[in-house]
Amino acid sequence: MLSSCKKEDDGLHNGYFWLYGAGLKDMYREEATKAISEKWKIKWVDAGGCVIDDETLKKITDTNKKTREAIEKKCGEGWALRYNKDIEDFMMKRVDVMDVLIVNKLFRSKLRDHNIPIDDVDKEIKVLNDKGQYEVAVINPKLKYENKIGFRVNVDTNKRTVNLVK
Repeated sequence: MLSSCKKEDDGLHNGYFWLYGAGLKDMYREEATKAISEKWKIKWVDAGGCVIDDETLKKITDTNKKTREAIEKKCGEGWALRYNKDIEDFMMKRVDVMDVLIVNKLFRSKLRDHNIPIDDVDKEIKVLNDKGQYEVAVINPKLKYENKIGFRVNVDTNKRTVNLVK
């Protein structure tokens, strides 16, 4: 899992730095790292389950060290602190996103159109920029696996607006 047929330098794969993890997942942190991945061009990839051997752990550690050095070259010293702050900020902002969505007529109408109960909204939130703008993909679990996204909206938490993404 830690190697590929097409070797790219410094952990960069298709324009993203790949960092590897293993073990028990923190679902809230995983949601946050996915949400900010576009901004940072960093993706976390599972490289093992809850129990991994020492050899796999060493490969993960060595690979991540090289990738972190490459990220530091690109983003500057202290990038990890800024990255972690963005994760923490997202965890707080996701509540703001839902506050805007829950009272929005367009959002409620689209939920009805897709037969998704308001109290059972499964969503993926992605940070668009530092100005309070997010893209939300609403998942419809009744749809086929390949196309579970019912609809997408852009949310501006500052202006408290919701717009359908076409």
